[in-house]
Amino acid sequence: MTTLNRIELQTGFPHPCAGHRPTAHEHIGFELGWDYAHYRVTPPAPYAQEPSPLRNGLLAGQAAFGTRTLAATRQVRKWLQLRLHAWLRGRSVELVQVTPNYLQQIDVSHCPITRVPLSRALLAASDASVDRVRNDAGYAAGNLAVMSTRANHAKAACGYRDALQVIERIDSGAAGATVPARAPAPSELSSDEWARIAVLCSFVEPLPHDQACALPLRLLPPNRLRLFNPVQALQAFVSQQLLMPGWARRISGFEELLAGKALKRDFKGFFMALLPRVLEGVAVGVVQGRRLGGQPVGTGPLPQTRWAIEDAWRSPLVLQRWTRFALQLTPSQCEALLVRAAAHRLGTGTLMPHTDAGATDGWNLDTRGYVAHTAPGAEEPVASAQRQFAW
Repeated sequence: MTTLNRIELQTGFPHPCAGHRPTAHEHIGFELGWDYAHYRVTPPAPYAQEPSPLRNGLLAGQAAFGTRTLAATRQVRKWLQLRLHAWLRGRSVELVQVTPNYLQQIDVSHCPITRVPLSRALLAASDASVDRVRNDAGYAAGNLAVMSTRANHAKAACGYRDALQVIERIDSGAAGATVPARAPAPSELSSDEWARIAVLCSFVEPLPHDQACALPLRLLPPNRLRLFNPVQALQAFVSQQLLMPGWARRISGFEELLAGKALKRDFKGFFMALLPRVLEGVAVGVVQGRRLGGQPVGTGPLPQTRWAIEDAWRSPLVLQRWTRFALQLTPSQCEALLVRAAAHRLGTGTLMPHTDAGATDGWNLDTRGYVAHTAPGAEEPVASAQRQFAW
């Protein structure tokens, strides 16, 4: 009797060889249980005891690996937990790029929305959690950001326009203002925190170019997030120059790439409005006792420096001058500027443009981020793709 036959008798779930063709849900559950065994991690109760495809895979993996298992790092445990929660809700997880290493790359020390230090596995509101920025997509590379559990629960299924309506309700103070039925109570987060959620959601939602030009960058893009709107990618590229040393040289080099005196003049006017407000934000942080390590702006990607850049975009003058500059460019011109700037090594990180065909690969937009009820290997419709940048 083989191992798989013994599992069939123990769990009551027939093996595919016995004539049963597993559904996608069963197949994913079996693979998840197999990976739990591969890393010698026990699934939380009751999933390790109750009959299920996950238990089938767990028992099969335990029989196959024995004690020859891999090390279960914190990121591996987070990866397994993410997949378990997704499986229980029928959500899709793209496993080619979403790996423990990927989760390590998007990890942060502070919540980008509430700015509180993130805790780990304390069952607290400050615990780190992985959010699907675009709710109608699955857990896939480019659609994930780490934030606090409190911010994640407050954001829920809200998108860019939903967040704007919540901000309007908070700022107007009108309890009877129209908001989406699924929008959380505005008291859970402040107006500034909802503004960061709105910008975060706008990154992965295609917007009209003129509308994207008029958005303040209240949140710098999280690592590995994909930006659908080229002008926002350009906006973030310029703003992030202040995170690292040598920003004056890089900004000067970027200005040389601009065509025409008028465009250069408007860009310089924008940057001269942004810079003093960032410097002021860092100085205020020092006065308030924030730990800046004695480093000025441009010496390292400290969270407080990011916050100073984000808060500088609250200024109406900064936004006004940016919009005036950005509206002179088309989306294709924004893309071309980013490519040329990268070629001249003017960036502070890696910017990876994606083709339209592979833009939302693995996002499962056609099923709104859920696992299709088909057997593995069955042909599924290809999701419509849109241009984006991996940040």
